[in-house]
Amino acid sequence: MDGLDDDRSESGFRSRTPLSEARERFRAAVPDPDFDPVRLELAAADGRVLATARSAARNVPDYARVAMDGYAVRAEDTFDAGARSPAVLREVEETVEPGTARRVDTGTELPEGADAVVRIEYAEPFGGDVEITDRVTVGENVAPVGEDVARGDPLFEAGRRLGPSALGLLRSVGVERVPVAPRPTVGVVPTGEELVRADPAPGEIIETNGLTVSRFVERWGGRATHRNIVDDDPEALRVAIQRDLTKDVVVTTGGSSVGERDLLPETIEGLGEVVVHGVGIKPGYPVALGVVEGTPVIALPGYPVAAIVAANAVLRPLLAWLQGTTVETHPARTARLERKIPSEPGIRTYARVELAGSEDEDGGSNERVATPIRAGGAGVLSSAALADGWVVVSEASEGIPAGETVEVEDWEP
Repeated sequence: MDGLDDDRSESGFRSRTPLSEARERFRAAVPDPDFDPVRLELAAADGRVLATARSAARNVPDYARVAMDGYAVRAEDTFDAGARSPAVLREVEETVEPGTARRVDTGTELPEGADAVVRIEYAEPFGGDVEITDRVTVGENVAPVGEDVARGDPLFEAGRRLGPSALGLLRSVGVERVPVAPRPTVGVVPTGEELVRADPAPGEIIETNGLTVSRFVERWGGRATHRNIVDDDPEALRVAIQRDLTKDVVVTTGGSSVGERDLLPETIEGLGEVVVHGVGIKPGYPVALGVVEGTPVIALPGYPVAAIVAANAVLRPLLAWLQGTTVETHPARTARLERKIPSEPGIRTYARVELAGSEDEDGGSNERVATPIRAGGAGVLSSAALADGWVVVSEASEGIPAGETVEVEDWEP
């Protein structure tokens, strides 16, 4: 039965729009994002997209900073110092003058008069003096003003998704709040009269796509509202779509193909415009992209794996665009392909694989092997949930032969 569910749902499509073209057409039909930035404290901005460029308003460090525990000195006082003939300097507690040294700790300000630091292991205090057994040069073991960041340095362009290290850098230059793009709101509407929340009777299916897609939305920076199941009824579907036109995006699952009960493309067309119906991805052909009253509407397939692939292919980049950024690549690992992955020219294939093997100490492949789980089975959710990632076969290829080195993308890092 493997692959029959794909063929049955996709056989009615005479043509399928290449993914890159579908994205371009969809974006051209969706109004450009227009939002007022939200100012957040740094801790709350983790994972958010910076709305405006930021530069450094201060030097980091903004003082000459001691880089090693030891003694602050004038470098010229150590020029003749060595293990056999140490320089003897008088220890002081304030300004460093010729012939003196002051005890300092890492991170503190270099004392006035000093221009270098002798590391603690090369200095031996005794009776109010310090024996120096290592020669230092001007600036040695000292972090100069602006060594990390100089005032006016550009830090991040608008569209940068902020992570912990970026937030730390912003804090270091004195930033406490940042302007970020608001999170796009998404109404997620599962459809299908055969769907139930729990305890399915014969002929019924527990609804999972709404949960899966709404969690992806949250990971991709959006705010999802997971709606109740809507039956395959034209009026009910129309009302459900219109209800969520106040959101930035409406996403439906199920009913997107060309069968008698696949009513969503027609419903979207009756309310607005279907820009693309049928995209050259597998699994996931039966996705419909439309616009209703300026709101993008995405009708995802009902088969769970097809819904995951199509959401990654079209919803993820849309949410990135609405936040003023671009899609980040999925984390990937290289592996040797155990079995051939077949593919159709003109179709971008997402093949689920399992990984075996390990990494060497340098992070390289150490006989890591990728084994395709199944070529079809878009309705078999376990084939995605238990996979270690997918291998993407480009439209220009008729597949990837066994033994090739492939990139295994993790779509759920």
